[in-house]
Amino acid sequence: MGERVVVTGMGAISPIGLSAKESWQNAVVGVPGLGPITRFDTTDYFVKIACEVKGFDPKAYMPSRDARRQDRFEQMAVAVAKEAIEQAGLEITEENAGRVGVIVSSAIGGLESLQDGVQTILQSNPRKVSPFLIPMLMPNGGAGLVGINYGFQGPAFSVASACASGADGIGVAWMMLKTGMIDVAIAGASEATITRVGVAAFDRLGAMSRREDDPMTPQPFDLNRDGLVMGEGAAVLVLEMESHAKSRGAEIYAELAGYGSTADANHITAPAEDGAGGAKAMQMALDSAGLNPEDVGYINAHGTATPLNDVAETRAIKASFGDSAYNIPISSTKSMTGHMMGATGALEALFCVKAVHEDLVPPTINYQTPDPECDLDYVPNQARETRVEAAISNAFGFGGHNAVLAVKKYTG
Repeated sequence: MGERVVVTGMGAISPIGLSAKESWQNAVVGVPGLGPITRFDTTDYFVKIACEVKGFDPKAYMPSRDARRQDRFEQMAVAVAKEAIEQAGLEITEENAGRVGVIVSSAIGGLESLQDGVQTILQSNPRKVSPFLIPMLMPNGGAGLVGINYGFQGPAFSVASACASGADGIGVAWMMLKTGMIDVAIAGASEATITRVGVAAFDRLGAMSRREDDPMTPQPFDLNRDGLVMGEGAAVLVLEMESHAKSRGAEIYAELAGYGSTADANHITAPAEDGAGGAKAMQMALDSAGLNPEDVGYINAHGTATPLNDVAETRAIKASFGDSAYNIPISSTKSMTGHMMGATGALEALFCVKAVHEDLVPPTINYQTPDPECDLDYVPNQARETRVEAAISNAFGFGGHNAVLAVKKYTG
């Protein structure tokens, strides 16, 4: 198995918190991130709700001039990296800068900036398009800015695999560490798609809940679920080789132990009904982590609250875990954060780190009516204290992408 990869820092901005600590604490007590969309006028929209990040001020993390030249997803990427790096106590020198990689992913990039640029062309003059439009919209912008801000000179890029982007990026960072390419990685994702075009486009796919005044939404795995609620935010982990972390006396929160990635090769937006691709990705993660099904004490499910996804994921878990599937606490924290698109897998991996570190499983809120086709233990409405030696995080995306991360309790 080689040397272990460990987690020494965490950063998050989510619809339920402006830090990793606050996001986790609110997830544990079941705080909903749901609210009316405030970022644009929804008068002509069927969808009027989202899980927005509330109270985020980019100027708390960077000069005003820099904030004006960055898309919202880039601002949040820089902010969460700052939190994670400070928690890890990571110091960069000329000697180690080239051994630190930055894999901060985004499925879509600066959608709001692109939208505004197109509007400028249509309503005004192409000469008035911002000279910063390209760096504001490019999906690798978050990774680039984190590297620039801290002087990291190792590999720096973004993975784009739809809603699996954050998990895939962390998985790629894990592989780079395991092969000795780098000693440290800043890995995660950022996304900000609660925009006029983003909400309209996802709604046209038929994927989103159109409830307006019902606080009991989204409802992952519930019989009455009617679609996802869009979220936004960012999360990163500081990953290190165990020897490197120990050499500098860093606190270690968990081991990132395995990664699996597959493709359904089925449909551009719909999951394979039998969940075969997701099941194979889970098995790959378990195998690479040296885990048996009975070793897993928690699954953070993809759990989007769409009718097709939740059934397919339930089938995938059963196919991968067999009879053990019925004994594993499973929750969808999207019931609180909404679906943060490319960033969702990164935040949910962070929640798995917290779960194994604290032996605490967050709930699936808004769960009211069991679905006969979704018959596993979804930790309804209340967090659960239980021994969690290992956890897995599922992230499945349009295009048939499946990414699964395995996290173990760290024992030095």
